[in-house]
Amino acid sequence: MINIDYLVRDLSLVRERSPLVHNITNYVAMNNSANALLAVGASPVMAHSLDEVAEMAGIASSLVINIGTLEAEWVKAMLIAGKTALDKHIPVVFDPVGAGATSYRSEVCTQIIEECKPSVIRGNASEIIALFNAGAKTKGVDSTNTSEAALHPAKALAGESGSIVVISGETDYITDGSTVEIVRNGNPMMAKVTGMGCTASAIVGAFIAVNPNFLEAATHAMFIMGIAGEIAARSSKGNGSLQINFLDTLFNIDEESIRKNIRL
Repeated sequence: MINIDYLVRDLSLVRERSPLVHNITNYVAMNNSANALLAVGASPVMAHSLDEVAEMAGIASSLVINIGTLEAEWVKAMLIAGKTALDKHIPVVFDPVGAGATSYRSEVCTQIIEECKPSVIRGNASEIIALFNAGAKTKGVDSTNTSEAALHPAKALAGESGSIVVISGETDYITDGSTVEIVRNGNPMMAKVTGMGCTASAIVGAFIAVNPNFLEAATHAMFIMGIAGEIAARSSKGNGSLQINFLDTLFNIDEESIRKNIRL
């Protein structure tokens, strides 16, 4: 069960420590993710060059690997950074964008999970199902399944990989294979903003950098995402204004707004 005091504590720690979150992410999500990390109080860096990823990963507070726009050299960089983080006990978030859409994506996902052993895997329902069952298919990068449908595969994936698994959707589920946390905050309009899921992974990266209880940290991150999105949607006319309002809300979110809007 969520403890609001602990959630507020983690948000304060992110703002106090401003953890360096190293993102190897996609072209679509870079700007959104960087701005969201700045808004919540973290320090983003987007670095994917083979010449520097090992060094950058080694000094980061956490690493976020996102395969949205895959390319062979980037995959090499992801594996180098992921192994460096693993060796240095730096937590890793893996976002398997479009897992199951092509065999190449599925193969890369398997390699990253096996070799980098991510602390947290965050994806939509179809992506999580695809990771668990190589025969499952996604529609590009969009989910064709409900979060509830992915809960059993998520628990099994968590048990097999040792990762915390986060399913994003209308309702978010976060599991370590036995315990399941539920986040009901959010707004359907968030699904119409490109890179919002990638942003969630980046925010998870900020929270696992300050809280070694990764189940708790990931849950707190998803609550902050959901609450900020829900508040922002109230003053948004569409997905364009939601992008701006979401960042502003994330920047201004505080204990009062969390307690007022959290849905348990």
